[in-house]
Amino acid sequence: MTRQESVRTSRFLHRALHPDMRALRTAIGEANGINAKLAVFVTNLVGTMWCAYLFTCIALLGLPTALRPGGEGIVAWIAQTFLQLVLLSVIMVGQNVQSLAADARSENTFRDTEQILDRLDIHTEGGLKAILDRLDDIERRLPARSDAAS
Repeated sequence: MTRQESVRTSRFLHRALHPDMRALRTAIGEANGINAKLAVFVTNLVGTMWCAYLFTCIALLGLPTALRPGGEGIVAWIAQTFLQLVLLSVIMVGQNVQSLAADARSENTFRDTEQILDRLDIHTEGGLKAILDRLDDIERRLPARSDAAS
C-alpha cells in the first residue's frame, strides 16, 4: 500500500557537522532584528562539530594549569571546563541531526497520507467509487423487491 522508507540519521550527519554558509545566510535573513540575527548566527556556528573540535582545543589548553599543584584539579577541569564547553556543541549537533531525521520522517508520513487520501477519493475510478456505485445499485433494487413481496 504505502512505501515506508527507513530514515537514518547518518544521511543528515553531513548537514549538521559542517556549517553551510548559504543556509546560514538564509536563516539569518529570516530572523527579525539584530539580536535575533546574532542569536541565529551564534547558534548555527556553535552547533557544528568544527566548533566542538575548537572548544576541545581551548579546553585542553587549560589542562596543564589544572594538573599543577594548587590548580583546580582534574575533576573540576573535566566538570567545569571540558564537559560544559565541548558537550554544548556535541549536544547541539545531535539535536540538529535528530531534527533533520524527524523532518524527513514527517515528509514521508505526509506523502503516505496524501497517497492514502488519493486512493480513498470517492471521485476517482476504482476503489471506493466502485463500491459506492454498487451500493447505490443495490439500494435502488431493494424497494423493487419489497414491493414485489407485498
